[in-house]
Amino acid sequence: MKNIAVTGLGMVTPLGLGVEKTWEGIVNGRNGIGPITRFDASDYSTQIAGEITDFDPRDYIDGKEVKKMDLFIQYAIAATKFALDDAGLEPSKLTTEQSERFGVVIGSGIGGLPLIESTGRTLLDRGPKKVSPFFIPAVLANMAAGQVSIHFGLKGPMDCPVTACTTGASAIGDAARIIERGDADIVVAGGAEAAITGLTVAGFGAAKALSKRNDDPATASRPFDKDRDGFVIGEGAGVIVLENMEHAKARGAKIYSEVIGYGMSADAYHMTAPPSDGNGALRCMKKAIADAGIEPEDIGYINAHATSTMADAIETNAIRQGFGYHTDNLTISSTKSMIGHLLGAAGGVEAIFTIKAIETGVIPPTINLMEPDPKCDLFYTPNKAINKELDCALSNSFGFGGVNGSLIFRKHKG
Repeated sequence: MKNIAVTGLGMVTPLGLGVEKTWEGIVNGRNGIGPITRFDASDYSTQIAGEITDFDPRDYIDGKEVKKMDLFIQYAIAATKFALDDAGLEPSKLTTEQSERFGVVIGSGIGGLPLIESTGRTLLDRGPKKVSPFFIPAVLANMAAGQVSIHFGLKGPMDCPVTACTTGASAIGDAARIIERGDADIVVAGGAEAAITGLTVAGFGAAKALSKRNDDPATASRPFDKDRDGFVIGEGAGVIVLENMEHAKARGAKIYSEVIGYGMSADAYHMTAPPSDGNGALRCMKKAIADAGIEPEDIGYINAHATSTMADAIETNAIRQGFGYHTDNLTISSTKSMIGHLLGAAGGVEAIFTIKAIETGVIPPTINLMEPDPKCDLFYTPNKAINKELDCALSNSFGFGGVNGSLIFRKHKG
């Protein structure tokens, strides 16, 4: 993959609104996880989450339109606005020709589950005549991309990958390929999720996937630690602006980095668990490296998928297999230790953290790493950020159904 520039970054996360606030929290090891406030979780085995508490959709969307969108769509619009502003792009000033070359690829792993849940109650309690006419378009997963397109007048290619927890990475990789084959000049891409509901927490809880460390939310998400007991659900959105390199340079855009590699694979193994040898993740990373036209030794940092489950050891094994002797030179971290697992938004948010690590030379930490699992024996940047100059970095995302995605970013050298 060549000539794909990253020119804008936007996010909303449990650590704050916008990249600057979130990144400041990440590099300082700040925790965004606390007790659930969206519903009464007192009867649930898990009572903690990474909630966004300071978001008012009316700061980004006309009040009349807000009721037509579930929360994940609102997050997507806000993150896109941050990214477009950061890129110095004003969609209202686009010509028709420019708008038709401006695409949107934003996905969601679950879509509008909060409104599905509440509308189900309305139907049962009050009958079908009380169901909102906006219900269906407010919950469809593709409406994050659709409403972003409508809100900003972007008429180019539009798509919505739904690949569980790989969704954000899939969106960025697919968007880069849209630009590479000449179908668009600019694409906003990423993922959005807002699924902190009773149904979600009960479902993941029944699957024994969530941490039950309710008495100490700040240390509940502990990737690679021997006492990890499950992931912590989070919410938010991460959106980046991808642009044809020549187009970006012609308008004098700031270029954060380049997207140079994208790999995909399927485990073909199990609905929710990866194979113990990590073969799917290994093949995915190898494909991204081959697509980038680099060697494993060129990678200096990996933002791991590591969710604080037993699968962290499987990803570790895949990295060891894929990078061989270079593994001991790698710096790795799991930013989920601070914001939880944002499901379909994780890949978009973590791509931004990877890009920021390249830009700033600061590797974010894995907090709560108190005693590493003996099977997790790599350098995970424990508890404190470090400085390290990077040329290339990789971001991993893996999802239910055995879907894997890896993205590689490189420092732009002008």
